[in-house]
Amino acid sequence: MRVMAFDYGTKRIGIAVTDPMQIIATGLDTIHPKDIVDYLKKYLQTEQVERFVVGEPKQMDNTPSQSAIHVKGFVNLLKKTFPETPVEMLDERFTSKMASAAIAQSGMGKKARQNKELVDNISAIILLQSWMEKNH
Repeated sequence: MRVMAFDYGTKRIGIAVTDPMQIIATGLDTIHPKDIVDYLKKYLQTEQVERFVVGEPKQMDNTPSQSAIHVKGFVNLLKKTFPETPVEMLDERFTSKMASAAIAQSGMGKKARQNKELVDNISAIILLQSWMEKNH
């Protein structure tokens, strides 16, 4: 079964998913938060997801960041809407910086690094890869 990761933002949610054998993390989509429930219901009709991994925003001193309240609301929505799917939080402190660096190293230009949807999508992939390294 697949594992799905979310890089939650109030404007966009980056989504990544593993292959069914949980070997490779791939960017799936970037969705507006208001559309996420419908998107997931549709996705889960055809794919089995073992768990959701949500990026937990923290400050450098390990305290919750300003966006933590929004992420908590998103986690509660997932738990309420999909009670059979466990939700796990994972520290996401460096994922956006790593995503921007990965885009820069790929040779894509400044415009790509400023593409917030691309950054959110890659952040979700990095988050999911971190989860896989920790759990396999």
